[in-house]
Amino acid sequence: MTDYSIVKQKLIAYSKEIGVDKIGFTTAEPFTELKARLYRQRELGYQSGFEEKDIEKRTEPSLLMDGVQSIVAIALAYPKKMAVRPENTRENRRGAFCRASWGTDYHRLVGDCLEKLGRFLINEVSGAKFKNMVDTGELSDRAVAERAGIGWAGKNTNVITQEFGSYVYLGEMLTNVPLPPDKPAENLCGDCTICIDRCPTGAIVQGGQLNSHKCIAFLTQTKQDIPEHYRKAVGNRVYGCDTCQQVCPYNRDVDSHFHEEMEPDPELARPLLKPLLSISNRGFKEIFGDLSGSWRGKKPIQRNAILALGNYKDVTAAPELLLLLEEDPRPVIRRTAVWAVGKMWDLFEEGVREKMIHTFKTLLEKETDEKVRNEMERLLLR
Repeated sequence: MTDYSIVKQKLIAYSKEIGVDKIGFTTAEPFTELKARLYRQRELGYQSGFEEKDIEKRTEPSLLMDGVQSIVAIALAYPKKMAVRPENTRENRRGAFCRASWGTDYHRLVGDCLEKLGRFLINEVSGAKFKNMVDTGELSDRAVAERAGIGWAGKNTNVITQEFGSYVYLGEMLTNVPLPPDKPAENLCGDCTICIDRCPTGAIVQGGQLNSHKCIAFLTQTKQDIPEHYRKAVGNRVYGCDTCQQVCPYNRDVDSHFHEEMEPDPELARPLLKPLLSISNRGFKEIFGDLSGSWRGKKPIQRNAILALGNYKDVTAAPELLLLLEEDPRPVIRRTAVWAVGKMWDLFEEGVREKMIHTFKTLLEKETDEKVRNEMERLLLR
């Protein structure tokens, strides 16, 4: 008869050999509390739309794998600081990818570890089966990690570990092997509300509840216009947002450099903004394709780069923005370009401004998108 506690200990030992920083185990029981929260989130309109739409699948492991009895959760810690930050100058302004998009796409890294764990389990237990998930699976990585003792769900909705703070990638493996579960981690946020207070857009409605449609991390990934009242808050971010993690006291003294693949290329993590305006699809894939932040393609990154140049009021980018207005077929890009030029408007010399007015009037005659026309007319009225 198989002693599953011994199998568990072997899995733990093997996980350390393959670079897993933390591992936990839980049952395949339904996530009842999470289910209620998700239905409430849907009612309030707070969901992002990127997650699995079937809430039952998100909270009922038995719907995802026949005979599932256990879930193994893992965490890989990623760095908070880069060794050398590239210079950000007036002539060469830079954007920022969030830390979760530094280095090689974490879906691959965590997925590789889970696959190795699954193969190890099959060799240990006759008839063992497994199914792995990283971020894009049906289950909530956070809920699984919390119940498996990896960490607790902080008020910023991130899982916080005592060892590595919240700078961890999560993944889980469902299996039909009945592995002994661990105890859930104790929530240690206490009365602290720093993440709620410092969120740039007020997206954290209350501790543990996020309105995704206000969250900068979500906004930078959409392909539509970012609402004007959030554009300044986006700052120079081209993908994601780290603010609620940066201000967390549990992240103050952590900086994990355990995986070479996670180390950032400074030129990718803090890319020059102006080259992003004209990069081709092929060029974008070749340069940024290995980053997790590339998953939505170049359009959101370009739109965010335009916003960043507008927030910087970088007048040196004006010629390229005008070229986008004249040649880019995407209305979202053209609308954002008008906004960015508008942010720089008062910094143009009078002669330059007169030329810009003439250019805008010419472009206005050709413009077919009503929203772009409205943006241009509003700017000309100034």
